[in-house]
Amino acid sequence: MLKELEYPFDSELILKKSKKMKKLLQSEGSGRIKKNIAVLGGSTTHDIVRILELFLLNHGIEPVFYESEFGQYWEDAVFGNEALTAFSPDIIYFHTSNRNITFWPEMGCSARDTGKQLDRQFEHFKEAWEKAKERWKCPIIQNNMEYPFYRLLGNQDCVMEAGRTAFVNRLNARFAEYAGGHEDFFINDINYQSAVFGLDAWSDPFYWHMYKYALNLKAVPWLSHNIANIIKSIYGKNKKSLVLDLDNTLWGGVVGDDGVENLELGPETSMGQVFAEFQNYVKHLKDIGVVLNIDSKNEEENALAGLNHPDGILKPEDFIVIKANWEPKDQNILKISNELNVLPDSLVFVDDNPAERDIVRLNGQGASVPEIGTPEQYIRVLDHNGYFEVTSLSEDDQKRNEMYRANAMRAQQQESFADYGQYLDSLDMHAVILPFESFYMARIAQLTNKSNQFNLTTRRYTQSEIEKAARDSSKITLYGKLTDKFGDNGVVSVVIGHVEGKILHIDLWLMSCRVLKRDMEYAMMDELVNVCRQRGIQYIYGYYYPTAKNGMVRNFYHLQGFEEVENRNGNTIWRFSISEDYEKKNKYIRVNQ
Repeated sequence: MLKELEYPFDSELILKKSKKMKKLLQSEGSGRIKKNIAVLGGSTTHDIVRILELFLLNHGIEPVFYESEFGQYWEDAVFGNEALTAFSPDIIYFHTSNRNITFWPEMGCSARDTGKQLDRQFEHFKEAWEKAKERWKCPIIQNNMEYPFYRLLGNQDCVMEAGRTAFVNRLNARFAEYAGGHEDFFINDINYQSAVFGLDAWSDPFYWHMYKYALNLKAVPWLSHNIANIIKSIYGKNKKSLVLDLDNTLWGGVVGDDGVENLELGPETSMGQVFAEFQNYVKHLKDIGVVLNIDSKNEEENALAGLNHPDGILKPEDFIVIKANWEPKDQNILKISNELNVLPDSLVFVDDNPAERDIVRLNGQGASVPEIGTPEQYIRVLDHNGYFEVTSLSEDDQKRNEMYRANAMRAQQQESFADYGQYLDSLDMHAVILPFESFYMARIAQLTNKSNQFNLTTRRYTQSEIEKAARDSSKITLYGKLTDKFGDNGVVSVVIGHVEGKILHIDLWLMSCRVLKRDMEYAMMDELVNVCRQRGIQYIYGYYYPTAKNGMVRNFYHLQGFEEVENRNGNTIWRFSISEDYEKKNKYIRVNQ
């Protein structure tokens, strides 16, 4: 990842060096998912597309863009056109602003009149969204509105019926309400973004009147960064874990030198309050499923003493892996990655020491390392980078730390068994394996976009596509949910296939890596064979398309008893003949009991 594209970034540098940055990103050769992104603008969008491409490449997404003609966002969405239909967008981004509000309330209007104007304006946008959704069936990102450039009514502009500030607040609330009730519809919050940037600077009228830009050119990287965060979250490119240093990161001072009693943490000093606020922020990250870990040069005893500080908000039990030792921090990062069973590029490393940051940035195999700044800036830098952008929040997300802690307990128990089969037996595993159910649609869609290592075809699905597959009689769908004595792992495996006569073609087979080598893949295979038998299917065809990340499953079908029938540059096709004497492969999981 390019350091220049992480917050705090230099907007002028990005605008000036965009061609060079693009060339550098493209030269990295890392595997990226390709997505068609339609940008339908109510103002000029060329530079937005140019800079958005950089941020998406940096997130592992290779975009191809369609741009509407100036101001044609509504016409393209409502009436369509051949070029956009041929483009077949994977995502549509509506780049509108308060410049595209046409039904402002008038001075002296009544509450009833204002309500009518609000309805007319909202319905105008709603028609565009729904026609686009109906026609192209893809996720939609819509800007909400920034505040107006002037307030005729002064501070009462946010109160009185004719106030434009009040109108924007109400319109944004309608947008948010719609987003809350519609899957695959996401708000890009330019109301917040313009406030952070500075409304006067964001809405510089010079750029509108000269170039028909609804925002200052210098604000384009900030806007593009936020759009890219939404898109990478939709496609499972979020970070999963935060790895934290201790001394002068979670508290002020060095615990080994100063002692616990002399650390700055808590209400007694201004800096102590700063560190307490940061710990509180980190604690809340757990609530959205961010996995917390420690990487600190310390004696473990001292580290634990610091984490048990009476004014500390974070305690040892809040962390899954604690590496408090004198090993190089980049090596600890890789060990943490291995113990969590995630790739290093899923981690974000926070350390006050610039030398340690450089080492991890150089040798951390893709771990993100923000320039964290001074302690009072820690929250802002982490938050504005959008590493953990939320586009959906499932029950499994909120329980993720519990799941990883349970995995650590499983690993501990495994060490006490000489025989692996006995260990699996001791877990007392139960699985539910059924066709897709409405209750789990969001998690199933999320898993299809997050699983990289155990994803045989690399396909990604939106929630609406998952729901469509569930309704399609020509498809076979299965989800697998696994529990054991240590806890509920949630939905961990997904299979989608389409039927052609007596053949099932597997479009998607994936599994969460946290349940690898526990027979879940065999349980899914057994149930898939059972469903195929019921539908008179005689053959199952499986497909493996290699990526930079899914090499671990290149032999998956072979292990399931499939025969390789084609190999073109590593892209392989496998065939399984369903016989009457099929022997179940799963020996340790009770299924649907």
